[in-house]
Amino acid sequence: MPKIDIDAAPTSLGTSYPAPYDQQCVGRRRWALGDAAGLSQFGVNLLRLPPHQWSSQRHWHLAEDEFVYVLEGEVVLVTDAGEQIMRPGDCAAFPAGVPDGHHLQNRSDTEAVVLEMGSRRPDEDAGTYPDIDLALPSRSGGYRHKDGAPY
Repeated sequence: MPKIDIDAAPTSLGTSYPAPYDQQCVGRRRWALGDAAGLSQFGVNLLRLPPHQWSSQRHWHLAEDEFVYVLEGEVVLVTDAGEQIMRPGDCAAFPAGVPDGHHLQNRSDTEAVVLEMGSRRPDEDAGTYPDIDLALPSRSGGYRHKDGAPY
């Protein structure tokens, strides 16, 4: 397996969430390491989360597993059960189909670095956002209001 050139990996800054749900995530940066390696069955991202930014809006997936591993800094894992501090070496997993909204918040004054992994089942997956008027239905082509209206 060839070494992945992280600097050449596809990179995204910010989020595609519609306003006003984009504000908490505008500073996040992701390197799609799985894409850079040509992986098709699961994704791997390197996430750099600046101070006071979120990894995502709180959500859960219908058909995709997720796993996160903290490499640097400190984040707060927010789930339906409450909040837990995560530091380097801590990890968490979210099985597909389990309705437990989750995300990471960097409440510190230093950047956090997280490795994210998840299955790739876009034709079967849907995203649920329990706290806000946002949904990502299967094969929807984009975010919708919970009543189905497009943004």
